[in-house]
Amino acid sequence: MSFIQNNLINLFAACWFVACWGGYTRYASWKARDTACLASVMHLYREDWMRRMLLRDNRIADASVIGNLERNASFFASSTLIILAGILTVLGASDRAWSLLADLPLVQQTSQGMSEIKLLCLAMVFVYAFFTFSWCMRQYNFAAVLVGSAPMIGERQVSEQERKAFALRGARVISLAANQFNFGLRSYYFGMALLSWFISPWLLVLMSTGVVLVLYRREFHSDVLDVMVYTPTEAPLPEPNKEPVA
Repeated sequence: MSFIQNNLINLFAACWFVACWGGYTRYASWKARDTACLASVMHLYREDWMRRMLLRDNRIADASVIGNLERNASFFASSTLIILAGILTVLGASDRAWSLLADLPLVQQTSQGMSEIKLLCLAMVFVYAFFTFSWCMRQYNFAAVLVGSAPMIGERQVSEQERKAFALRGARVISLAANQFNFGLRSYYFGMALLSWFISPWLLVLMSTGVVLVLYRREFHSDVLDVMVYTPTEAPLPEPNKEPVA
């Protein structure tokens, strides 16, 4: 295979990777407007959460939940920094890494410059993931402030309309933070797919397509989504003395 053909194939694989990532993100946001998915269903649960929180005097459990969500984002942000440090270390010793890849079986032979470009692309993916998780952490901080400023039950000067508006606003802030966390997780998924580029650009095309299918299946047709939208009136009760069918 000539040098020009090899570069064209790599360029096509990179464009396909970007199209899969960006295209699925836009498609998922568009489809979630009128189709039940994990993001839309969870937002309804967050609205219920905020409305019920306003009926409680003790909000310690609510603040604890916000703190746990923020720690999850913090864990991924710190893990992303470790991954970036590893990628930059490999990039600093690209000549040794290139010679190591050249000795591995099934790995397509490429130039050292192309290997460095692949490492830079991988670093950019996780840089995006870090900024996404860090912004998610900040938004959960905003949500914690909202929980702390929530009106109490005995406050007569707060109208019912203001309470409903507060519940919607609080749920919206938490959903925005959750969306950023979801974007960060997608970065990890597609970052794993990008690793296949070091083996073959055609494998990158296949893995990128596979990640899109996995994400679509989990967000729009997963078993947990069926459970989240379940209502007792949708299924008959099992007959007495009979085990329900799994």
